[in-house]
Amino acid sequence: MTYDPTGHLLLNPVDKEASARARRLRELGLGERPDPAFDAFARRLAEATGAPFSMVNFIDENRQFFAGMHTPEGTLSGSDLGAAAAGAAAGHLGRSLARDRGYCPYVVVRRKALVLEDVCDYPRFAGNPVVDEIGVRSYMGAPLIDRTGTALGAVCVFDTEVRAWGRMGLETIKAMAAELMDQIHRREDGLL
Repeated sequence: MTYDPTGHLLLNPVDKEASARARRLRELGLGERPDPAFDAFARRLAEATGAPFSMVNFIDENRQFFAGMHTPEGTLSGSDLGAAAAGAAAGHLGRSLARDRGYCPYVVVRRKALVLEDVCDYPRFAGNPVVDEIGVRSYMGAPLIDRTGTALGAVCVFDTEVRAWGRMGLETIKAMAAELMDQIHRREDGLL
């Protein structure tokens, strides 16, 4: 983590594995384009947790890429690639996000799940730009750690309202992250 003496907030975590992660993502062919199977997985994740937003997020040296995503009807859907290009800066969620936004980079560097029932209760996270730009108020994510030990990214859910995810929510997102890693490994082995 780095400290900003002017803002007195902890900034994005130092990610010493970014280059190795980017190489591994390229080997697996992940993180460059949307994937209908990951969109379907994100939809299942949203249903399982009751969250309106969910993502399969791969993180390289420069950005986060939502290879799978689910959003509520009336906003950007996972298959609406034209609108995705506008991105979060225009006030809605696109397929990519800068590394200094959101909470998945923390999940990846820490290599463990993160549950924020109300992001405003945590000074480290309350000032993140996604709070104002997208309206994130509650977040839960779990890392995607592959068989080589590389944290490829995260699966996450969020809401624009405070949520009590509880132990059941944490167990659900961790189990679904493991399920997705099994799917990715089967793809790598040519079994899918």
